[in-house]
Amino acid sequence: MISTARRVAFDCLRRVLAGGYASDLLLELTAGIDSRDAGLASEIVFGVLRFRGQLDFLMAHYSGKSGKLDSEVRIALWMGIYQLRYLERVPAHAAVGESVALVRKARKTSAAGFVNAVLRKVDREPVEWPFREVALSCPEWILARWEEQFGHETAEDIARAALVAPERYVSESTGRVQDIGAQSIVPLLDLQSGQTFLDLCAAPGNKTAQAIASASGVRAIACDVHHHRLAQLKELGVPLVVLNGADSTLPFGQKFDRILVDAPCSGTGTLARNPEIKWKLRPEDFPDLARRQRGLLRNALAALAPGGTLVYSTCSLEREENEDIAAGEHVIEELRRIPGREPGDGFYAAVIKSI
Repeated sequence: MISTARRVAFDCLRRVLAGGYASDLLLELTAGIDSRDAGLASEIVFGVLRFRGQLDFLMAHYSGKSGKLDSEVRIALWMGIYQLRYLERVPAHAAVGESVALVRKARKTSAAGFVNAVLRKVDREPVEWPFREVALSCPEWILARWEEQFGHETAEDIARAALVAPERYVSESTGRVQDIGAQSIVPLLDLQSGQTFLDLCAAPGNKTAQAIASASGVRAIACDVHHHRLAQLKELGVPLVVLNGADSTLPFGQKFDRILVDAPCSGTGTLARNPEIKWKLRPEDFPDLARRQRGLLRNALAALAPGGTLVYSTCSLEREENEDIAAGEHVIEELRRIPGREPGDGFYAAVIKSI
């Protein structure tokens, strides 16, 4: 027998490796199941993704092998080792037995004995990590980037912060669950009663709701390129516009007093919340992200009214997506939040005035 929690965790991790995102997948896969099962599934999924660097080392340490494994076998070993070493209340027999059963269910029967043998060697004895990328469970190339930008100590603090489950914050103005760092962006707009406001990348709507609540009579329009995500904003009662592309020309015949460009980005400020990012991201991703971000900002500035204010923001820590994008504009204020230094996710924001 395989518990619902472990079956869901296994399916979720398999789909994450295929390109999915854990938070979205868990919402789908845990719908309607017992809350305890949902909680354990989430704990296993996010724990495996946060500590994947350590788990890969431990897998080789206990098996004596460093070769490539089928993804199903690897996931079962990640799950088993994580439960045995990192979770105190999980019975060892359940962690081992169900990991073996998951391998069999995935039609990798020939690997069942290997998985069983490896997991029975797992203990809680301290292990000396060979490199900082293993100890911090973060790719070295990412650590090196942060070290160059923020210094050695801060870079490692960011990586350590990404290993801790994020706190749950609720916006006082909207009652929505919203990261405390994300809540710091909308006040930079200094919205006033009756002003026109454009939220260019609005889904899932937390910042739009915060903006509407910040001043009475704000005339807001919310945009996004994803229709299904924009549908989440229907309850706000504002006009919703689906854009053709992230950097497409805006279909408006008006100028706006305030514009928020909360741009799609690498998300490196959210690794505690979205740990799969550090394993998906590649250095070659940044030029394309920067191209789209510049397009978004260029089109948004064209829609900004004289004397208006635009806030460009990302949940990235990377200079190419932040300072380099805002460079050359009339920036009057910049805000940066760094995980491990401030609570919540990492964010960057630039307040830009029209000239």
